[in-house]
Amino acid sequence: MSSPTSRSLTTENALGKYIKSISIMNAASAREYQFRLPGFSEFVFTAYKINLDNLIMKINERLLDPYDVLSSYISYLQTSNNISALTLKQRLITAKNFLEYFDVDISPRKFKLKVKFPKVVRKDIQPLTKENITNILNACSDIRLKTYVILLAATGMRASEALSIRLADCDLTTNPPKLLIRGEFTKTKVSRFVFLTQELVQQISLWLEYKHRRRRVCLKVKENEKTHIEYRTRRRNDRDLLLAVNQANPNIRWLYNHFANSFGKTLDRMGMGDREEVDCGRRRRITLHSMRRFVKSTISDLGYGDFSEFMIGHSSSTYYRRTVDEKAALFRKIEPYLTFLDYQQLERRGADISAQLLEKDKQIQTLVKKQEQFEQLLQSLIDSGQLKPGKTDF
Repeated sequence: MSSPTSRSLTTENALGKYIKSISIMNAASAREYQFRLPGFSEFVFTAYKINLDNLIMKINERLLDPYDVLSSYISYLQTSNNISALTLKQRLITAKNFLEYFDVDISPRKFKLKVKFPKVVRKDIQPLTKENITNILNACSDIRLKTYVILLAATGMRASEALSIRLADCDLTTNPPKLLIRGEFTKTKVSRFVFLTQELVQQISLWLEYKHRRRRVCLKVKENEKTHIEYRTRRRNDRDLLLAVNQANPNIRWLYNHFANSFGKTLDRMGMGDREEVDCGRRRRITLHSMRRFVKSTISDLGYGDFSEFMIGHSSSTYYRRTVDEKAALFRKIEPYLTFLDYQQLERRGADISAQLLEKDKQIQTLVKKQEQFEQLLQSLIDSGQLKPGKTDF
């Protein structure tokens, strides 16, 4: 006799029903699961000659053991696919969640005992220095790519978050300027804002000036098939994406692929495009996500660990609360450390530090002179008999 879950599967495909349910919560997760689960479906058909719907029915009717199925899936992935241990683990967990969604009872304790997968090799992530970022920015031959990279390096935003910024989200007139990141494009689904350095504001202004410049457009006339030349200026719309050129149908996923490809070519041209050995050579050592690590590490090293969590959009401590003005004051302190190409500002900061060091030297010299005078006074008192040697109480 079939279980209630088995009977419900006859009206709707199991895979489609599961993806539809996940997409309600998170469309990005649904896309990823839709990429992973067909491999599990292919394994089920190869090993058992049935589809996923029938697999769930047989498991619920106790004709198949779910732990044996998942263990066999691991062997299938190891022999049929050249994937890393981390990818294998992710696909296995996705298959497990899929089965549990359809009331397949999988005990965490039994799963740990019966299903064994290879350990994930922890790689030593290469740190990105400020000098590295400066060299990358100087090597960017495209003003749009340069704007995107400096936006990531100065704010710590996720790659997709930066691509979701609209012109209406840019507030460049406040002090300090800031960007709004809409909650539907953040990982935590919470809207937030990030402060901008003056260098980043200048770069964004240059990009917008270039983007909305007057340009020549060649049109072909259908009647006589001759080329007609016109000069047009792109109309500015606050709903346009900041980094998108074609606003007719902007796609953030396509934009990311475009920028990731251009960024990789820039690294190869610089001789910095090395790839990881533990990930089958598919992932580069330096990625767009490396900028986010740099921002987090830089701010934390300055002693503002909780503020660094706010900057990169992590859920901060329950007890960490600061007003916008207090956060702005903290950002002004760390702004020089997130500035890469504004040489005038860096020179001014260097001059200020030199002036402070000179002032400290003067203070030290003054203290040394006062110490010498004090020692001379003590010696004169001892010589005159007014003070015994070793006695310093007055």
